[in-house]
Amino acid sequence: MAIGVALLVSPDPVTIDHFSQVLDEFSISQEVCREVPAAISLLGRQKFDAVIVDLQIGEQSGTLFDEVHVSPANRTAVTFAISASDEESTAVRKRSEFIFERPLSTQSIRRVLKPAYGLILRERRRYFRCPVFTSVTILRPSKIEVRCDTVNVSEGGMAVSTTADLDPGEKVDVWFTLPDYSFSFVAESTICWRKSGHLGIRFVSLAQEHKSELQDWLSRKLEESLPEAVAGKFRKDTSQQQS
Repeated sequence: MAIGVALLVSPDPVTIDHFSQVLDEFSISQEVCREVPAAISLLGRQKFDAVIVDLQIGEQSGTLFDEVHVSPANRTAVTFAISASDEESTAVRKRSEFIFERPLSTQSIRRVLKPAYGLILRERRRYFRCPVFTSVTILRPSKIEVRCDTVNVSEGGMAVSTTADLDPGEKVDVWFTLPDYSFSFVAESTICWRKSGHLGIRFVSLAQEHKSELQDWLSRKLEESLPEAVAGKFRKDTSQQQS
């Protein structure tokens, strides 16, 4: 299982080859675009944990970073620039969080990617949807209770299985339990979608202690789903973030 997805935008086959090799080592899957319009189209349709832009594409690289920063799904993605030799790239470089300097090698790419790895993991966890089956109680404003079961849980909400007729936009309170916990989590929530016997629920407000416990639980489940080599990096970077 990949720990995240990166968008790599570069016109250079050698650069693409170098990055593909290193990203595979870090279990980061990638979408590769050689032209900016295709990359912008992908940003509007897909969630990425990292965006890597080769400044050799020219002045359009600035436009691409602008699109990342205003994208509802991708504005928190970790951004990287691959340096170009021209002076015009200096301002664009400042829009990214990390810089890969040319000449590139797999070793130099690893050196930059390693300190960024924890940020990519954190971004992945924010959107990680953990499949889990557990009981949920939804309390509607009318005080009517709806009982259902989870399909998956994320840091920001959950999908549940139910035939109840709740409308998108409806505000509800949600009680649910998680494996390994004896208490119920309580979240002020909003119904965000409904389709074919399922509801999407977005958490609006969670008590801080419940939010922290949910984050810890998701971190453990994400780690359990990773290959051992990647899980070792995960444990190291998570402990560094908490220290």
